Amino acid sequence: MAVVAQSYDFVVGIDTHSRTHTLAIISALTGAEIANETFPSTSTGMSRALRWVSRRSTGDNSRVLLSMEGTGSYGAKFHQLATELEYRVIEAPFPERRVGRKRGKSEGIDAARAARTVLGIETDELREPRAGQHHTALRVLTVARTSMVRERTAAINSLIALLRVVDLGIDLRKSLTPKTIGTVAAWRTRDEGVGTRVSRSEATRLAKQILALEDQLEQNRADMALLVEQTNHALLDMPGVGPISAAAILTAWSHPGRIRSEAALAALAGTCPIPASSGGTTRYRLNRGGDRQLNKAIHTIAIVRMRSHQDTREYVVRRTREGRNKKEIIRSLKRYITRQIFRTLNVAREIPSGHGILGPAY
Repeated sequence: MAVVAQSYDFVVGIDTHSRTHTLAIISALTGAEIANETFPSTSTGMSRALRWVSRRSTGDNSRVLLSMEGTGSYGAKFHQLATELEYRVIEAPFPERRVGRKRGKSEGIDAARAARTVLGIETDELREPRAGQHHTALRVLTVARTSMVRERTAAINSLIALLRVVDLGIDLRKSLTPKTIGTVAAWRTRDEGVGTRVSRSEATRLAKQILALEDQLEQNRADMALLVEQTNHALLDMPGVGPISAAAILTAWSHPGRIRSEAALAALAGTCPIPASSGGTTRYRLNRGGDRQLNKAIHTIAIVRMRSHQDTREYVVRRTREGRNKKEIIRSLKRYITRQIFRTLNVAREIPSGHGILGPAY
């Protein structure tokens, strides 16, 4: 497989920031810097930057590679605009800290470094940026859901504290129920002391906020279900996988080719086994690293299967009899689920049959 220096005439390194983008054009043949310029991060500035690239290169966009930092954040709009003009845009490799210390750091230096670091990389190993309208929508919905859940939890906690401190006629010796929230939300202004009146008004506001957030969360879930169905409906056919977990998985997966193997997905999800052996004891422990949102989704799938999936429940019973504790069983389940997710998303590969609930590795 040819490397970048053999496949392209020019490589453009792009260092993106909130207000400006700095571009450095590097000759793929010699590695020499041809030009280095900073442009505003406005639509006009980005268009001008791409015209600047076209004038100083061959004019054939297919022979120019754009190596960009921050394609999913500050460079997202620039990435979209460049893609529409048929440039190939990749995510620049992460810079090594030691290199920055030895050679200095500035926008121009970072842009040139982003271009030169990919010259010797094979073209099929370049990091493709996250792209696609469905991926963007799922990511936005996932972030929004996290915010709404946090806001709803805070409102519930505030309402519980208020009802326990001020006597408003609600018995909260047990948990706050949806029926109680509905009752509080329907309260009207009464002729009572100022402290009680203000407390009742605030309780009503909190209850209405909780109900409104629950409606928004339900709509969020419905939107996720629709997008997941359009993106990869096979995920929803897996036991224990719902729209929320599937959205987290697809957001991390991004696009075909980003995750190259089961092991890579397990490392990303933090479900690869971590050796924790000592002396004559050989064991593994749960991984605390990786993408925690993806890990949480897989953990949720494992718990759901342990509660409601017959084959998984039988597996848990069998492993418990063999002396494995709950954490070890969950670790094995999460690793298997990761393998199953990879094979489901990577449609070119089929899941081997006849391996039982956990496959030959377990």
